[in-house]
Amino acid sequence: MRAQPDAPTTAKDQDQLALEAQQRLDALERVAVLMDARWRIPGTQIRFGLDSLVSLIPGFGDLTGLALSAGLLLSMLRYGASPFLVLRMAGNVALDFAVGTIPLLGDIFDVGFKANLRNLRLLKAHYASGEKRLPGWMAIAIALLLVVGAVLFVVGLVLSLIWNTVAGLAGS
Repeated sequence: MRAQPDAPTTAKDQDQLALEAQQRLDALERVAVLMDARWRIPGTQIRFGLDSLVSLIPGFGDLTGLALSAGLLLSMLRYGASPFLVLRMAGNVALDFAVGTIPLLGDIFDVGFKANLRNLRLLKAHYASGEKRLPGWMAIAIALLLVVGAVLFVVGLVLSLIWNTVAGLAGS
């Protein structure tokens, strides 16, 4: 019987895999910090990132923030996670997007919620616990379904508001 080519056979191989995993985690952390906590409001402990800045642009900013967060989430998921963790992480991104679309309240929420840093903490805790990994394709499918669901929810809300406004004007 042949040994699996990916299975580490020596302590040196295991150390190399651990080093590579740590390097991936460090790269993910740099992106999460850029997105959620890169800058500090002078005179306070309040930190914000690129996600908070782009969300100030109505419509486009929220979709850009969603795309960047979803990209980071997909990078995190490539390394595998349990189904529950995938749902929590995608839920964080979806909630950040959905609430972020509300004018002013969404901008304040973006500064406080920090979905990308939350997801990074979840991923680190998952790695530390040694839980079973979910196949990458399944994790990505679940995450995409949740994020697409959040986008459709917001689009439905906007269309409903437009419909009610037009119907109200027509009835006057």
